[in-house]
Amino acid sequence: MTKAIVLASGSPFRRALLANAGLDFSTVRPAIDERAVEAAITGEVTPEDVASILAEAKALDVSERHPEALVIGSDQTLSLGDEIFHKPVDMEGARRHLLKLSGKTHSLNSAVVLAQGGETLWRHVGVAWLTMRKLQPAFIGRHLARVGAKALESVGAYQIEGEGIQLFDKIEGDYFTIVGLPLLPLLAALRERGAIDG
Repeated sequence: MTKAIVLASGSPFRRALLANAGLDFSTVRPAIDERAVEAAITGEVTPEDVASILAEAKALDVSERHPEALVIGSDQTLSLGDEIFHKPVDMEGARRHLLKLSGKTHSLNSAVVLAQGGETLWRHVGVAWLTMRKLQPAFIGRHLARVGAKALESVGAYQIEGEGIQLFDKIEGDYFTIVGLPLLPLLAALRERGAIDG
C-alpha cells in the first residue's frame, strides 16, 4: 500500500513539478513564519543551511498535523556571496535585486526534506550557479514592466522557465534545483520508501 504524500507548500511551481512527474499528492500550506524561523537561527550557517532549516520547519509543521503522511517540505535561498536574498515585496525591490545580481554569479540553494509523524526522515540540498549578464537599468525597467507581478514570486525576481531566461549568460546546475525543488533526488527517496512505484 502506498503512503499518502503531502506537499507542504503553497508554491504553484512546486505543485506543478510534482503533478507533471505523475505523483498523487495533496497540498497543505505550512503555518510557519519563515522570517521568524530564520531570525531564530544562531551560529555560523550557510545559505544552504538556511534553506534546509526552512524546508525542515515546513515539513515538520505539516507532518505534525498529518502524521500518517509522507510530507515534502522545500525551500530555496538565493545567495550572492554571504548575502541571502528574499522574494521582493514590490517592483522597486525586484529592480534592486536585478541591479545587484547584474553581471555577477549567484547561487540558488534548493532544499527538500521528507518528514513523517513529526520526524525528519531525509534531506537534500541542491545548488545551482547562475551568471547574469550585465543589465542596463533601462532594460531592467522594461523587463519588469513586461513580466509584471511574476517578478515578485521568486527570490531572484525572475523565472528561468519564462522570460527570465533572457537575463543570463551561463547556468550551471539542475533545472529542478533552479525552479525550487530538487526533483530527481526526491523521487529516488520516495521510491526507496515505497511511496511511489519504482
